[in-house]
Amino acid sequence: MDVDKADRAAAAAREAADANRPPRSPSGPEAGAGPRAAGAGDAPARGGPSGAAPAGPAAAAPLPGFETFDRSLRAAQARATQGISPAAVAAPLLDWAFHLASAPGKRTALALRAQVLAARYALWLARSAAGGEVEPVAAPEPGDTRFADPSWGLFPFSAVAQGYLLAASWWLEAARRVPGVTRRHEEQLGFLMRQVLDVLAPSNQPWLNPAIVMRTAQEGGMNLLRGLQNWIEDLDRQLAGKPPVGAERFVVGGNIAVTPGRVVLRNDLMELIQYAPATAQVHAEPVLIVPAWIMKYYILDLSPENSLVRWLVGRGHTVFMISWKNPDARDRETRLDDYRQRGVMAALDAVSAIVPGRKIHACGYCLGGTILAIAAATMARDHDDRLASMSLLAAQTDFAEAGELMMFIDENQVGWLEDLMWDQGYLDTHQMAGAFQMLRSNDLVWSRIIRNYVLGERDAMTDLTAWNADQTRMPARMHSEYLRGLFLENRLTAGRFAVEGRVIALRDIRAPTFAVGTVRDHIAPWRSVYKVSLFTDTDVTFALVSGGHNVGIVNPPPGRPGSGYQLMTRRHGERYMDPDTWATVAPRHEGSWWAAWEDWLVAAGSGERTAPPPMGAPEHNLAPLEAAPGTYVHMP
Repeated sequence: MDVDKADRAAAAAREAADANRPPRSPSGPEAGAGPRAAGAGDAPARGGPSGAAPAGPAAAAPLPGFETFDRSLRAAQARATQGISPAAVAAPLLDWAFHLASAPGKRTALALRAQVLAARYALWLARSAAGGEVEPVAAPEPGDTRFADPSWGLFPFSAVAQGYLLAASWWLEAARRVPGVTRRHEEQLGFLMRQVLDVLAPSNQPWLNPAIVMRTAQEGGMNLLRGLQNWIEDLDRQLAGKPPVGAERFVVGGNIAVTPGRVVLRNDLMELIQYAPATAQVHAEPVLIVPAWIMKYYILDLSPENSLVRWLVGRGHTVFMISWKNPDARDRETRLDDYRQRGVMAALDAVSAIVPGRKIHACGYCLGGTILAIAAATMARDHDDRLASMSLLAAQTDFAEAGELMMFIDENQVGWLEDLMWDQGYLDTHQMAGAFQMLRSNDLVWSRIIRNYVLGERDAMTDLTAWNADQTRMPARMHSEYLRGLFLENRLTAGRFAVEGRVIALRDIRAPTFAVGTVRDHIAPWRSVYKVSLFTDTDVTFALVSGGHNVGIVNPPPGRPGSGYQLMTRRHGERYMDPDTWATVAPRHEGSWWAAWEDWLVAAGSGERTAPPPMGAPEHNLAPLEAAPGTYVHMP
């Protein structure tokens, strides 16, 4: 590591920062500016043309080499904790402990509650031991299936489950409504408490789980032997960098991501795929899909029966798809705005050249939807009216209610991640996956461990789970700008997000908008997705669909059994309706939402059908390259 260059870079970043907060450059030892530099989504700084901090002793740089040493040490610590800041975890615990010690009334109430629960449990235990039919004194929360197996109704296992549920309810109550504890710390403490309680749950203890005890007795312990073999195999694959067991059955370009098409544009950030027509006539306006670059694009082109792209093409649409490059340390300086310029806008320019004179239906999924909304607002500001419509699938534009993922995103946690990315040049796949798994630790961590390594069962591998294992990285500078500008400061809906030095506003968007939220989304909660209706001034059709962030989106017609969606449109000029009121009045429909969305796309366009456009546009340097799925999707 070149210490002199690092110190010169740090000094340059400080000089370019605004007066309120010094920057933290995630961009590596030779970076020239941090996430607060121009182009990071900030409105122009106040206090002078450059927004520079005043000179003086307070702005003096540390002694050469020491800042670099500190960041290197913090990066090593962050790697050891998978990017989780110990201070971010300790702060709510200390706040809670201090204020609980200063609240004798709360402690007395908790003591009385413990006595009441203990008395109820003792009475229930006595009746159950006597063999009588007794109603449970505690019930799992809705959606908690850990104790769903009928064997949990057998004594003494039922006593273990009831004792755990009562104790868990007491600890969760102890974390709530402690005078003086901030609301944010209370939410963080509740989340941490649930993580600890999940670890200690009797369903995760082989000797306390009746399903495990019975299986082990029936099989003479062979399930434990299979579980050990599964663990060794998974560990070997992880150390060797191989995909999970069964993922090899799904081959990109073999039996998934096989919709015919050609790459018609490639730059250093993305490839643009144009899919071949499947009908003699096509709708005049093409569809451009902007996927998230946090994962690979082909979640929307899985196996043929689950492919949204194939389904759209079969319905007569000309479809273009962005396939993002998987960044590495060389891409540490890639900015969030690069994804707009060299991603969304470059793709729009190419589509306009291939299908000239036609407006474009743009669709963004997850983070791809966020950058699409930013691009659409910028286009509206600059009087670029090429969009026929905008569709946002599980994509947030306002981050004030971004759910549990937002819970620990504060200055301390962002700084911790920035030090880690400064050292690596990117956020690693395992570091991101760990954060997402914590949001649903019961389903994604502990239940999986029990099934695979104790019961000796293998989870069935599907095209969707194989895709989920094919993870990507996030560039250091881009991810820092995303966390600070959107998650931490929520600039987009606060009127402080600047593109090319000028603030943009979602209210400028005039293209009709279709937004999709999913009921069980822990990444982009549906109420947060719904708020696009609050911050735009156009027709907004919102669909609330069953399922989670991925399964809810990938639900081809006729739909999974029991699936459905609610759908309603707020016209331009109509009064805003809050999400909970919307959920009570919006009509419900059975099946997949895809058909309703496709009908909406047709209605938002001209309705005209024409001959399919040519593949690419060589006269505009858009000659067809290799066949879909292209090159970038295969990058490890």
